[in-house]
Amino acid sequence: MSQAVPRPTSYSRVSLGIIASGTEANLLGNVHGGDIMKLADSTAGAVAYRHSGGPAVTAAMDEMTFLEPVHVGDIIKTYAQVNWAGTSSMEIGVRVEAQPWGNAADAPLHVASAYFVFVAIDEEGRSRQVPPLETETPADVRRQREAEIRRAHRLARKTEIDEGREG
Repeated sequence: MSQAVPRPTSYSRVSLGIIASGTEANLLGNVHGGDIMKLADSTAGAVAYRHSGGPAVTAAMDEMTFLEPVHVGDIIKTYAQVNWAGTSSMEIGVRVEAQPWGNAADAPLHVASAYFVFVAIDEEGRSRQVPPLETETPADVRRQREAEIRRAHRLARKTEIDEGREG
């Protein structure tokens, strides 16, 4: 199979937004982390679809860090892009911000960050090739380097666990 034409990081960036309602809230009036995680996964999925040019599935969530609570009524926005692309998999980074509903003057708060691994699939559900990633900015280069570190740690962890189970 010939190598696909590289796609720049800007090609597949996606931003989604919602207004947090009571259906996402816990008893403290904060939005459940799982609902934020679902929104982040949906945003990452759109990015993976765009970059790969077709269906892609979540293979792993490498990390999700919650930095601030999100409250009912907040406007939640997610920003995502491909950080790294391999043969059939991609790491998608997602930034989650929240802003109070009633005050546009308040700066949005960075409330969470996540890293998802997606695998592009064909019609039979088998992995398929994804285009290489073309970085455009120093920040893109930094994200790609950090994604490579996370990937190396995932692979090393898997190897160590598998070896421990065998012997």
